[in-house]
Amino acid sequence: MSKYDDLPREHLIELLKKRDRTKKLGLVWERDEIEADNAVDANFVAATVVPDLSDKPAPWRNMVIEGDNYDALRWLRMTMAGQIKCIYIDPPYNTGAKDWVYNDHYANPEDAYFHSTWLEFLFRRLTLARDLLAEDGVILVSINDEQRAKLELLMDEAMPGMRVGSFVWKTRPGTKGEGAYLSQDHEHVLVYGKSAFRFGGSPVDVGKYSNDDNDPRGPWSSTTLQKNASFKERPNSYFPVQDPETGFWYPCNPNRVWSFQKRSMKSARGDTFEDLYESGQIIFTKRTEFQEFQSLPELLQAIDEETAHRFLRRDIPDLDFWVGQKIGLGSVRRKLFLKDLKQDTKPVSSWANAEAIGPEVNVIAAGMNQEGSKTVQAIFGSRAFDYAKPVSLIRELVRQSTGPGDIVLDFFAGSATTAQAVMELNAEDGGDRRFIMVSSTEATADDPDKNLCRDVTAERIRRLNASDDRKFADLAAGFAYLRCREIEFEDLDQDLAPAEVWAALETLHRLPMTCYTQAPWQEHKTEEQTLIFADRVGTDLLDHLRGVVDRRENAFVYAWAPGQITAAVVGLDVRSVRSELVGRFRQ
Repeated sequence: MSKYDDLPREHLIELLKKRDRTKKLGLVWERDEIEADNAVDANFVAATVVPDLSDKPAPWRNMVIEGDNYDALRWLRMTMAGQIKCIYIDPPYNTGAKDWVYNDHYANPEDAYFHSTWLEFLFRRLTLARDLLAEDGVILVSINDEQRAKLELLMDEAMPGMRVGSFVWKTRPGTKGEGAYLSQDHEHVLVYGKSAFRFGGSPVDVGKYSNDDNDPRGPWSSTTLQKNASFKERPNSYFPVQDPETGFWYPCNPNRVWSFQKRSMKSARGDTFEDLYESGQIIFTKRTEFQEFQSLPELLQAIDEETAHRFLRRDIPDLDFWVGQKIGLGSVRRKLFLKDLKQDTKPVSSWANAEAIGPEVNVIAAGMNQEGSKTVQAIFGSRAFDYAKPVSLIRELVRQSTGPGDIVLDFFAGSATTAQAVMELNAEDGGDRRFIMVSSTEATADDPDKNLCRDVTAERIRRLNASDDRKFADLAAGFAYLRCREIEFEDLDQDLAPAEVWAALETLHRLPMTCYTQAPWQEHKTEEQTLIFADRVGTDLLDHLRGVVDRRENAFVYAWAPGQITAAVVGLDVRSVRSELVGRFRQ
């Protein structure tokens, strides 16, 4: 029973008015939550394979889906919830331009609420996309500077607790300055991931590890023994240390004190200086170089003339300690052994810029916009699609986000750059990543025959599959071409075609897709399972199912009226087509 059930109508109205008056932290836009909730289940979405537009022989492990991406996402949520490792999208940037059909409906600058309509348009799709992600999944969203803040707040709303960070990607050389003369030479990629998601990082540079002293513990490199705190902030970590072999004393950096203490200190925790020295982990550099001052005035004069050790200053405590001491001019460092590394990779940088590549810079090696345009020109022989992202950007993002057997989704697929990125990665590492590309026709009243999905999205993959260009010779990915349509729930029993049922069931059971053959029943058998869709129940089917039981196959049987089968065959998992699909659709 709800706490509102006993409240009078007038009280409920006052509570609603108060809620509407109350400001909240975060992004607020005009939206009808009831209308939005109803839209998800307003009707059923079916998809069917179009064999003539698919490429390479079945079974197909990849998909190109033609339709409104809101419909496609609803269908995918029914069939693939929790299975997608990486989603990359490059959505419309809310510019009001006519270069993309959705802009006419969702980003009309003459509409006083066009920001809100754009936000609502994305919010509905992002909430569906969230349900598709695996527990270690991630969504990567490209956006420009102008809309970045609004989109980030929107994603916080749609994907609470999932924010990871963002990449900054250099889009062009940056020679053009507009307005305030700040070059618009970059875009952002927002990163939102589930709890178990981690980027792959990149291998540690083992070239800096060596073993010139034949240490039995193996290759090592030297690292600092300091922490980011001053001698005023951490006085217990500020003290001189002595090299027992040479007798030289080494001052501590006043701005970055030691990361160890001495055994004699009551507050000592972890490895002390003595522990590190006795285990052969301390390195004193420049062990033959030192300086010495015979009086305090001599030392002060050297400090003022900047000829004294760089860590000696007038304001440090116990300055007179250094008078008469041999002051080592080198530094105190620690051996870091390759075998002791907790991870064999280093985190990926938030920069994406091909110009910044180097052995110590772990950045996403991404080309600029011109790369995307040149690639489309090379494949199609013309500018078949404007503003395509560079393959290198998406390839490296997908490399960081996926393993060899993962699924990658792009529901603003455009020219299918994401598909090519997946194909290139698979060719490189022998992986079997799969892609799902979703694209609309973008048909309009003025151009009713336009079909971006068929003629650009899918066509790019077809051309790559058939290309004899050496750059694309190793790329191959067969795909099923699916077409979405909406069906009213009350019409499902009459209008849902067997081919549409079969496409949903194969996807639901994580099987590669095949063509429906119009037989009384359809079967897809693997070593792990047997999937059977009984469109019509007859004697032959029942005999076949008895054989399935006798062979003890791991079988899943779907039928319009499962009772006909369960009454005749014992020991089968028989499910209702309508109940199973509608139940998952309305989850």
